[in-house]
Amino acid sequence: MKIFDRPGFPNPARIRIVLAEKGLEPQIEFISVDLIAAEHKQPAFLEKNPSGVLPVLQLEDGTYISEATAITEYLDNLDGDPRLTGKTPKEKAVIHMMQKRAETELLDAVGNYFHHATPGLGDALQVFKSPEWAGRQDWGNRQRDKALAGMGYFDTVLQDHPFVAGDVFSMADITVFAGLMFADAAGIAVPEDYSALNAWRAKVSELPSVKNRSGQMFVSEDLRRLGF
Repeated sequence: MKIFDRPGFPNPARIRIVLAEKGLEPQIEFISVDLIAAEHKQPAFLEKNPSGVLPVLQLEDGTYISEATAITEYLDNLDGDPRLTGKTPKEKAVIHMMQKRAETELLDAVGNYFHHATPGLGDALQVFKSPEWAGRQDWGNRQRDKALAGMGYFDTVLQDHPFVAGDVFSMADITVFAGLMFADAAGIAVPEDYSALNAWRAKVSELPSVKNRSGQMFVSEDLRRLGF
């Protein structure tokens, strides 16, 4: 199997954690896609994923699977022992519900702030953004507020449960963790008084699949081009 991704970025990180959790990393050939140069918006990549986003999984038969949730479902069920997406109908429903909330209320909100209220990934991607409109910066900043509200929501959830979707680590936790990673990169700090969320993050950071996963660091060239 092949995975098209880029180290250091949030959605690729989600799948790297899944691979580590399932022990699948040795079976994967990673192919790096240059996001800052807009390689993911070019015809060759769009043939793999018309949405032009990472990551993308290529199966041995040539099938392409995009969207982190769909890729997680596939990888988690390969061995017949799904641990990240739920075993029972109730577990599956709750995990997918919280997974969607993690994307909508946190990860996507951070992304909208980053791409609309900041320079984002630089000049090469400007042509692929939606056209400028009055209030765009304000809308982006309101997405920052939405992300902070999302953090508050998950802090409340984690006051009553050890993990985002209940008693076990799941893909919903992975998405919240990736959302907080993205928030760090975008300059949105988790409020200190969100003690349950911060404690959960510290706990998840020490899980072997998170702590020891591959592709944690940004490519040095990416950091240079972003001005770090």
